[in-house]
Amino acid sequence: MSGNAAALVDNVWALTYSEIGVVMACCEDDCAIEALREKQSSTLKIVLGINVAMFVAGIGAGIYAGSSALLSDSLDNLGDAMTYGLSLYVVYKSSQAKAQVALFKGGLILLAALVVLGQVIYKLMVPTVPIFEIMGVVSLLALVGNSICLYLLTRHKTDDVNMSSVWECSRNDIASNVSVFVAAGAVWFFQSGWPDIIIALALVVLFLRSAFRVFSGARRELRTA
Repeated sequence: MSGNAAALVDNVWALTYSEIGVVMACCEDDCAIEALREKQSSTLKIVLGINVAMFVAGIGAGIYAGSSALLSDSLDNLGDAMTYGLSLYVVYKSSQAKAQVALFKGGLILLAALVVLGQVIYKLMVPTVPIFEIMGVVSLLALVGNSICLYLLTRHKTDDVNMSSVWECSRNDIASNVSVFVAAGAVWFFQSGWPDIIIALALVVLFLRSAFRVFSGARRELRTA
């Protein structure tokens, strides 16, 4: 009888230790997820602030310089700021909510492409030569800011669909900044507005490809959510 009692006690203790282990494992997983979300939130706040500042500076410079490429770059920053704000909102949400927001982000990228396309059409009808000095300086400053954003977001690009979509936006920004700087040099060299228009059209193609890539990733996530 005493042997059975001892065995029963041992089983109870074994079960208790097992339950404690499961609880501790769950706590560790929850803590890890919480820590990851806090890092994502902190990163998104920083890149949001950078993009808002670049949009405010870029939109004024683009209009003053009469540059379609620089205007598209600044509108891209506005779209990114909205994207980062939405991404910040869904950091603690479900995978389905993140995928739905990713669809909206794709829509913002698509809208930016259409706005730039409209600006290009206007420049074709009313041709002007943009101020290349402003284009060059602002594009370099934006390149520095977006490089910081891309560096911060690269650490999170494989976390989930939410962070991968904002990384996609940030990568586009780098290409956009370099393109505007090249356009500024070409405008100076040829004394023509055509390089600005050509680069703006190239950015439209880049935005469209990015938008459909984000749409595709979000739809995959929704099917598995």
